[in-house]
Amino acid sequence: MQRERMSKKKSSQVHCISSHDHILMMASTSKHIPEIRLYKAWKGNNRFFCGGRLIFGPDVNSLFLTSFLIGAPALTFCIRMLVRMQKADPIFNYTVLTSAFILTLLVFTFLFLTSARDPGIIPRNKTSVNLEDGSNSSLTQSMEWVNNKTPHLKIPRTKDVFINGYTIKVKFCETCLLYRPPRASHCSICNNCVQRFDHHCPWVGQCIAHRNYPFFICFISTSTLLCIYIFVFSWINLIRQPGRLSSTMSHDIVSVILIIYSFISIWFVGGLTIFHVYLMSTNQTTYENFRSRYDKKENPYKRGLLKNVKEVLFAKIPPSQLDLRAMVPEEDDGSEYESEEYSSSIRYDNEMGGKVTKRESPEKLPLPTQNLDNIDISNEYETARDGASSELDPSFFSSQLDLPK
Repeated sequence: MQRERMSKKKSSQVHCISSHDHILMMASTSKHIPEIRLYKAWKGNNRFFCGGRLIFGPDVNSLFLTSFLIGAPALTFCIRMLVRMQKADPIFNYTVLTSAFILTLLVFTFLFLTSARDPGIIPRNKTSVNLEDGSNSSLTQSMEWVNNKTPHLKIPRTKDVFINGYTIKVKFCETCLLYRPPRASHCSICNNCVQRFDHHCPWVGQCIAHRNYPFFICFISTSTLLCIYIFVFSWINLIRQPGRLSSTMSHDIVSVILIIYSFISIWFVGGLTIFHVYLMSTNQTTYENFRSRYDKKENPYKRGLLKNVKEVLFAKIPPSQLDLRAMVPEEDDGSEYESEEYSSSIRYDNEMGGKVTKRESPEKLPLPTQNLDNIDISNEYETARDGASSELDPSFFSSQLDLPK
């Protein structure tokens, strides 16, 4: 009997050891799942360089044309000033040459900062929302349901949220599976939802949105100044030469070409600059202006001229929501991977002047909030003052969004 007990004990020990080894083998194999950088698993149409440190749009090749259109006349003007420096008045020509070089360098710097950075891409959700039974969220107000890519769910296509006492309809993005933040939109070229989407600029090969709009304003402004600079000093070079102006123009063809080219460019780039200064002063985006959103309705984001300009040019640029160099499973699509700066405990509120606000604990929120805490303006919205009958859905916001006045 004692021998039988000993044999059973040994067999059980052998069985336990083998099962433990099996668990270790499974764990070791699970650790060897191949991982790649997030930018290599990106679902959007963006193009990445320098290991995901630089992000461009799919039409990044247009930067070569833009660089040529800016650099060619600037380089020609600088060479022209070098030639004139050897003939007469070197101090004047040297000053003009140095100023032109600095202005050209600023233009290319702002062009790079506009096109090579994350414009404000919102990470898409990997899976759709699973609505829990008994959830107190009021996701049944809309009668139009999203059922294209989520046939097993009933998610309202639009939803009402409050901003500064106005009721704004927000839209569900079926591609990114989220409600876009206010003023965001889905760029069909880059295939991403982008915060405070202005437009997709083919000249810089990138979306112009919340995180690169200040640099875009500086880019077109310095480009306009460069065109005016070349136009003015090309005329001065002609006037300073001895003889009749007509005779001088026939001998100095380079200056004449620069005058014509810069004059045409001023109308194009200068007009674009004036248009965006108007948008900035009225706190609109190109997307909103072209859709005539605020022609007959009050702009809920308008805060006055000085505050509007400050919000665009001098507000702190929020950190990127993406960590493109994070390691993800090779089978993964890269969804829901946020940068460490933009962790789950904080989120940037682009309607509160660049302030970072803490999120509520996920355990206290209904499940739809955990995955769909981003919302967007649709094409129409209705104004609603105090005493409006619409109530804010707690699955989107914990309170009404009131912008600083």
